Amino acid sequence: MLPVAQTAPGETRFIDAFFTGTSAISVTGLITVDTPTHWTGFGEAVILACMQLGGLGIMTTAAFLGMVVSRRLRLRAKLMTQAELHPSISLGDVKSVLRFAALYTLAVEILIAAVLALRFHFAYGFAPGDSLWQGVFHSVAAFNNAGFSLFSDSIIGFATDPWISMPLILGTILGGLGIPVVYELSRRRAVRNWSLHTKMTLSGTAVLLFGGWLVLLALEWSNPGTFGQYAWHDRFLPAFFQSAVLRTSGFNSIDVGQLNDDSLLVSMVLMFIGGGSASTAGGIKVATFFLLMWVIWAEVRGERDATAFRRRLPTQVVREALAVALVYLALNVAAVMLMQRFEPDIMLAPIMFEVVSAAATVGQSTGITYDLGDPSKWLLAIVMYGGRIGPVLFATSLAMATRKRLYRYPETRPLVG
Repeated sequence: MLPVAQTAPGETRFIDAFFTGTSAISVTGLITVDTPTHWTGFGEAVILACMQLGGLGIMTTAAFLGMVVSRRLRLRAKLMTQAELHPSISLGDVKSVLRFAALYTLAVEILIAAVLALRFHFAYGFAPGDSLWQGVFHSVAAFNNAGFSLFSDSIIGFATDPWISMPLILGTILGGLGIPVVYELSRRRAVRNWSLHTKMTLSGTAVLLFGGWLVLLALEWSNPGTFGQYAWHDRFLPAFFQSAVLRTSGFNSIDVGQLNDDSLLVSMVLMFIGGGSASTAGGIKVATFFLLMWVIWAEVRGERDATAFRRRLPTQVVREALAVALVYLALNVAAVMLMQRFEPDIMLAPIMFEVVSAAATVGQSTGITYDLGDPSKWLLAIVMYGGRIGPVLFATSLAMATRKRLYRYPETRPLVG
């Protein structure tokens, strides 16, 4: 809200500043004011800093600060950080994992920023300083899955340019895999040595990425408001871009408000699933979703144990996944019901899309965010923040709060279905 952050000092309302800050720190990307025209370079730098800190994660950032101050972590802090990263990472690995996360983030962001800056300068005639700032800002937004853009129409103006779209896709995917997966890949090159979590995350990401691409391409092929406006050979890249950013970063290279209803439904499913655990993405996470799919598959086949990649899934993990998914679903349903009360003139589909986008910290919108009333903005700010830290804290609390009863009640089987 500082005058130096606004192009027109005094015109930023508290709710809009609070909404923007929450959207940036929760790496969502929903906006109530136009980023390139409303904020100055200083304001944009504040947004960039919030995206970077939010992407690293509240708990990971706290661990970094703790090491800088005291050179070591207390046991409880190590346990909490370990639960955030991955159960297979030992306490002795936590410090090296955190260092790896910082170096990995920096390396990917520098690489993507360089490619984007060069493209903006040589292909579109941006001044060197402006090209560099555009490259850095969009690189940080892509890797941290934030979706903020310094263009009023996001990436629509570059929808068919692979030198803009592909680096953003790459940053989105690399940021959405999760540090545990990338760290393990850097240490164990043989596929047979990968952990179950890494196998589920990589295979699940590939299925969702290419499956979403094909489904969206088929549904929107002839829609003149989306992919149909391009020549047939130019429709593949925007469709792939949309599939990649829907689960994580939230950039858009098409007008999302022009999507068909069935495409909106597919988009909400992809956003709800999200990216990898301990990543910059939101949602219930890829591993959680596919773990539940393996459980359903085992039940359909009448098998006693749910297995994936020749490994049995523990009952406790299945219960944790069910709890996370159902609580997350309840959060979305409750927010949709409240927002319908606040916005009676807006149809259900755009409201559902907006809420799921906020809860999954994606940031795509059908265009209703600017017109929302203050109660809806406060609601979405709470949903964005809850969607960012809620699943992590809830899953961690479930993992750390196990207790054994010294007795068991008699078993009774209720009717199911």
